[in-house]
Amino acid sequence: MPNSRRNPFEGVTDFVTELSRLRAVGLPPTEVEIVERTHASAWLPTTDILARGDDVVIRIELAGVDPSDIDLALHHGVLTVSGSRTSTADDETDAVFYVRERFHGEFRRLIRLPEGTVADDVTAVFADGLVEITVTGAAARDQSTRITLDDRSPERTARRVVPRQD
Repeated sequence: MPNSRRNPFEGVTDFVTELSRLRAVGLPPTEVEIVERTHASAWLPTTDILARGDDVVIRIELAGVDPSDIDLALHHGVLTVSGSRTSTADDETDAVFYVRERFHGEFRRLIRLPEGTVADDVTAVFADGLVEITVTGAAARDQSTRITLDDRSPERTARRVVPRQD
């Protein structure tokens, strides 16, 4: 096995916004632009989540987004990255797009961080259209603890299935 380390982020991306992104990708470009985007249907920037030593690193591609239009927030263990990218289509009124794959407008990405993560553990840097967020020590945190079940049943019971007689 190249890496037997457990992925602490398996299945934690916001399921609803991921489904919204997939729905929007299947629409023809003209319909995508007509649909008013809300927090539930905002486009999702491409994101990589990886472990670097004991730290978790989150890289989010935000080419064409002004850093002042990006908002990072940590609330109850959920990191929210949101903001907006303005469209250049207004500058190109005489242009006819044959393919238009870059989303514009509001975006929002929710990432659940390991339990115990506090704001002081999180640092973020923006460079060349890439936001890199480092969560110090997050990869070393244990995600779950097995809890022992104490059986206090007075006596074991067994149920029998009795065939029905008609």
